[in-house]
Amino acid sequence: MTQNLSRIRNIGIMAHIDAGKTTLTERILFYTKKIHKIGEVDDGSATMDYMPQEQERGITITSAATVFNWNNYEIHLIDTPGHVDFTIEVERSLRVLDGVVTVICAVGGVEPQTETVWHQAEKYGVPRIAFVNKLDRVGADFDRAIAMMKERLGAFPIPIQIPMIVGDEVKGVIDLIRMKALVWDVQSKGETFQLIDIPSDFIQVAESSRHFMIECAAEQDEELLEFYLENDCLDEKQIISGLRQGTIANRIVPTLCGSALKNLGVQPVIDAIIDFLPSPQDVPPLIGKNPETGMEELRKPKANEPLCALAFKVIMDQGRKAIFLRVYSGELNADSEVLNATRGHKERVARLFLSHANKREKIKSASVGSIVLVVGLKETRTGDTITSLTAPLVLESLETCLPVISIAIEPQTRSDQEKLIFSLEKIAQEDPTFVYSENQETGQLLISGMGELHLEIIVDRLRREYNVEVQTGKPQVVFKESVSRNAEATVIFDREIHDVRHFGEVTLSVHAAKRGSGLIFEVSEPLRQMIPDLLQHVENGAREATLAGALAGNEVVDLIVKLEKMGSDCSLMSPLGVKVASSQACREACEKAGPVVLEPFMGVEVVVPEEFVGEVIADLNSRHGRLEEITPRGKTSVIKAISPLANMFGYSTSLRSLTQGRGIFSMQYSHYDIKQ
Repeated sequence: MTQNLSRIRNIGIMAHIDAGKTTLTERILFYTKKIHKIGEVDDGSATMDYMPQEQERGITITSAATVFNWNNYEIHLIDTPGHVDFTIEVERSLRVLDGVVTVICAVGGVEPQTETVWHQAEKYGVPRIAFVNKLDRVGADFDRAIAMMKERLGAFPIPIQIPMIVGDEVKGVIDLIRMKALVWDVQSKGETFQLIDIPSDFIQVAESSRHFMIECAAEQDEELLEFYLENDCLDEKQIISGLRQGTIANRIVPTLCGSALKNLGVQPVIDAIIDFLPSPQDVPPLIGKNPETGMEELRKPKANEPLCALAFKVIMDQGRKAIFLRVYSGELNADSEVLNATRGHKERVARLFLSHANKREKIKSASVGSIVLVVGLKETRTGDTITSLTAPLVLESLETCLPVISIAIEPQTRSDQEKLIFSLEKIAQEDPTFVYSENQETGQLLISGMGELHLEIIVDRLRREYNVEVQTGKPQVVFKESVSRNAEATVIFDREIHDVRHFGEVTLSVHAAKRGSGLIFEVSEPLRQMIPDLLQHVENGAREATLAGALAGNEVVDLIVKLEKMGSDCSLMSPLGVKVASSQACREACEKAGPVVLEPFMGVEVVVPEEFVGEVIADLNSRHGRLEEITPRGKTSVIKAISPLANMFGYSTSLRSLTQGRGIFSMQYSHYDIKQ
């Protein structure tokens, strides 16, 4: 592996589903001689889509890493999913990448998930270049795609190529930096292309586009701008230098075009990765906290700095846990001891690998800028920081999205039951957006994730990878009960059991309490002093009575139970008699107090483009949702509402339908309230 940091690139490919990310990646690997045959997504032979579910469905589900060389540059590449259910794969990849190629469909333009991943990249300050793909398709419009980048993404795209389209056929692209036309040889699968003079039909538009590009390049640097104003021109190196500075500063987005499926325009994308996207030494030093002192410290991207790496992805590789690490400083060696600074544990690096999709290349060490797969880190989880033993540092961990949809799951056989929890734990270690839990009230085992497709894939993985057959169904909503007014009841219990008299006389009152307060037991101070030995039995009886309410046998909550008085002679009362009398009095008082059913309400936050706000609010109203707040955020709006959980099942699918897939939402428990 190269030690020259300026010749390393860590980049990702991101876009909306079906924009052509994996197809572009496949061509990049072919032209860089990493693979010797082009695989296709549609027939399930794409190198980076190696999971059976990916091959069957023709979509990317998990991010896959590879490394290759191009013109003596070492490029680490991660191909990410485009489906919103797997957005965590994009999130954690962007956390460790230095640059991104955004693929935009020339027909669909800037699609919903493109907006999502673009804003994720903005959050991490990751520089981007763009590739307008599928120019061979009917309805392709390069200029419209550029306009949508400005409108929907708030980006400043700078075309460094424009397409040469004659009729419905893409003849090639025009390189505005070199002012030459590039024409690919179809017979060679796009491996070879010619640089020719620009056809006369395209000269005028090329000169106009080049003038705009040069002006933008000059504006990125004061010296370049001064040179441009004096000479009215820039040479090739100056243009690339200016565009590179603007890209790394996240001011501009150099934009290329072509058709990955037709093998047109791929090699210039690789050149643009090298020309415009940053190397590890172009990225600012890392800032972390020393877990021992609590003070912030820096780590520069240098080999002689202490080791600092981030675990950004956990996978189960042939049943064994393996961790993807990005090395930010120092050197990581196989068969060495390191510190998990996040958890304070020492770990041993057993083996190191470079990853190529599902294939591995064993290496002895990894230096700054490398993305490697590590075996042996048993306690490490996603987001943990790995450092040298003597210089601990904790980096900011990864943000994970909260699950928004759940289904009930149960094993088909006893043997499946024994394997199920073990298998779910393995999957949960890989996927931070997947959660499983047992509902204590219903006894159901629930699995929760980012969407219906996400959970469908989880269930399929249980069957294929872990040989666990399961059945799925909707989870039961857990209802509770409370009271709507005050009431009081007196019960006398007097019974002989096994020749022992059990007597108790208790008067209790019940009152509605504030939502979320549970059960509150009150007693006056005089009574507390009179019956200290019996008081706990009174409370136990009352609490036992609230486990099953009068209406539907649900737990009674948000209730104040007050002990009003006891019988005249407490010395005659037994603990059992008092407990039974208290339980019956509480139950009777609750029946008189206007019992009501409570249901769980969820806090819902929906982020949608402005034009869909009306439809989303109307849909939430139809689900008995209560609108709390609408906050404008650029070209989107954030809608906050409270809605019954029972009405929110399937909301993920409905929202995508209402907003053309451009709306996203998060949901979490808020409180219980009267059932509507």
